[in-house]
Amino acid sequence: MAKVRLALLVGGRSSERAVSLASGQNVLAALNKERYQVEVFDPADELGELAARSGEIDVVFPVLHGAAGEDGSIQGFLNLLNLPFVGSGVLASAVCMDKQVTKDVYRKWQLPVAPDLLCLKSKAAAREQAEEIGRLLSYPAVIKPMDQGSSVGLTIARNEAEGQAALEAAWKYSPRAMAEKFISGRELTVGVLGNERLKVLPPVEIIPAEGHRFFDYDAKYTPGQAQEICPAPLTAEETATVCQLALKAHEALGCRGLSRTDFIYSQNAFCLLETNTLPGLTENSLLPKAALAAGLSFSALLDTLIDLALDLG
Repeated sequence: MAKVRLALLVGGRSSERAVSLASGQNVLAALNKERYQVEVFDPADELGELAARSGEIDVVFPVLHGAAGEDGSIQGFLNLLNLPFVGSGVLASAVCMDKQVTKDVYRKWQLPVAPDLLCLKSKAAAREQAEEIGRLLSYPAVIKPMDQGSSVGLTIARNEAEGQAALEAAWKYSPRAMAEKFISGRELTVGVLGNERLKVLPPVEIIPAEGHRFFDYDAKYTPGQAQEICPAPLTAEETATVCQLALKAHEALGCRGLSRTDFIYSQNAFCLLETNTLPGLTENSLLPKAALAAGLSFSALLDTLIDLALDLG
């Protein structure tokens, strides 16, 4: 039986390049060498070669994060090459990368979210907008770039002075930032696999180590900086509720293949934060841990994702 010719996309130019490289190494090591003939391409400078050799490729696995990785750009490029690929299509990828549009979809589908405020770099000075955050949302507030992942540029501001600094930090990554009312609670995430027939993975609870106010970039990617419990210690009713919310988010956003939705659980209520269409696949990543709890080894998870992509091809 001929091997599946797989192009693994790793690296790119986004602020999450390092995460992509780490995920890519993990994926490459776990792929079944008896089943796949793998070639690695870095979108930073090898898209031309990928296009030239597209006739030699059966399926593409984008292990990319951030801008030009999970925002629909690469997905559109692969569509033009008529290549099937792992993960969501152009629209769902673009929607999920934009936090404001994601929350608009959540609200349309009556999914619970925290109050928020759009903060434009071009609108007014950071000081004035920090004052507006205090008036309309109150502090503490979560301030983050509108189109970054992995908590890049995210700050929990406790007052107007910190709010001003947080906006200036967020605007270094994007001219659009979101200020969101801070909700103190348990951090949870739920993965979903599938195209038409969907499988919800067991919820994961994340407990950042002392010194981390939330599940920030260092806590995500530094071993020992967070405790991740899967299945999360929830009641059967709580588990059913959060899984249903993740499933509804996946469907509302038009995701396919996989997604991972993040939540805060506070005062017996779940609040959706965002949905990730290409979650990290490093040794510390959450989706592989949830899949393992559901009986899928990392290698089997990769097989599943590739099969789902080929089913659409």
